[in-house]
Amino acid sequence: MKIAYFDCFAGISGDMILGALVDAGLSFETLQQELSKLHLKEFELQIRKVEKHSISATKIDVLHREGHVHRHLKDVLEIIDNSDISPTAKQKAGDVFRRLAEAEAEVHGSPIDHVHFHEVGAVDAIVDVVGAVVGLEALGIERVYASKLRFGTGKTRGSHGAMPIPVPAVVALCKNLPAERTDIPFELITPTGAAILTTLATEIGTSISFRTQSLGYGAGTRDLDQVPNLLRLEIGERVTDLETDTPVLLETNIDDMNPEIYGYLLDRLFEAGARDAYLTPLIMKKGRPGIQLSVLSDPDKVTLLSDLIFAETTTLGVRLTPVNRLMVSRRSETVETPFGPVQVKVAEFQGRTRIAPEYEDCVRIAREQNIPILDIYRAVTKAET
Repeated sequence: MKIAYFDCFAGISGDMILGALVDAGLSFETLQQELSKLHLKEFELQIRKVEKHSISATKIDVLHREGHVHRHLKDVLEIIDNSDISPTAKQKAGDVFRRLAEAEAEVHGSPIDHVHFHEVGAVDAIVDVVGAVVGLEALGIERVYASKLRFGTGKTRGSHGAMPIPVPAVVALCKNLPAERTDIPFELITPTGAAILTTLATEIGTSISFRTQSLGYGAGTRDLDQVPNLLRLEIGERVTDLETDTPVLLETNIDDMNPEIYGYLLDRLFEAGARDAYLTPLIMKKGRPGIQLSVLSDPDKVTLLSDLIFAETTTLGVRLTPVNRLMVSRRSETVETPFGPVQVKVAEFQGRTRIAPEYEDCVRIAREQNIPILDIYRAVTKAET
């Protein structure tokens, strides 16, 4: 599997992504040809080699003659849909802007359709997003991964006036992701860069094993004293079919709680974002029967889930254990059956493929059509993904 790994040690922006792609092997002519399919006359690409802290990098600037334009999501999607880029690229570029619109709507407390794209609706932002998508496609990238994110600090100015760094849209886009707040007094992550990465990346901030085959650096505009203002891109092959992550296992032993509460507790934990939660019967001190509660959590949800455990149980302490997991690569798809479409999990390992139906889908269909659930399971195993 060919992957792209973005090392965001100095943040990420749209122009840095384009520069990193070209520096890592994407033909600049190919990038220009693909972007010409947008049928936008108001821009041109400029490429140059620069050095940041003695590291050679590629700087790409999007020069445009467009004035100050406010576009809505539908305006941007219309530009993308009317282009001649591939259907897959259209879908992914549209997804980036939809995610960006959702973040802006959250910040401003307005419906998505009412969101005005200011800076991110300009031609250069559209070029950055579409350029990132078509560039990854041209390089044959199957999956995107990224390092932990790094934020700057201080204030900046935008179309709405003075704003804190990171700007609110970036904070909304990067919720629930591993991130570091640095003391670098500049904006390190732009809304465009955050939207591209958080939409296209399979995992952010988790360790993966891969063999680097090509390497590139994309340069930002500003010169920073604390760190070279670069985005590093490594392109290579996954060493194994297995994926890895490092969740945290929360555990506690309980021997003095009404057992009726446990079902409610598990529902609350899953609703709050637990990866897994389960109960194990125990014989505790003095021969008392008890329950061990185990919850698998993303690192950024540990406080939320532990607070929930303390609030909803009688326990006085929770053990925290970082664990390393190996996971078979999986994805979600829809298969057609005689009973209608069913969501399935597709797992791949060493050239073999396994599919498993989503339980909730099967239950819904069985109840709606008054048929045995096992008939649906059998139909799924015969379907092709």
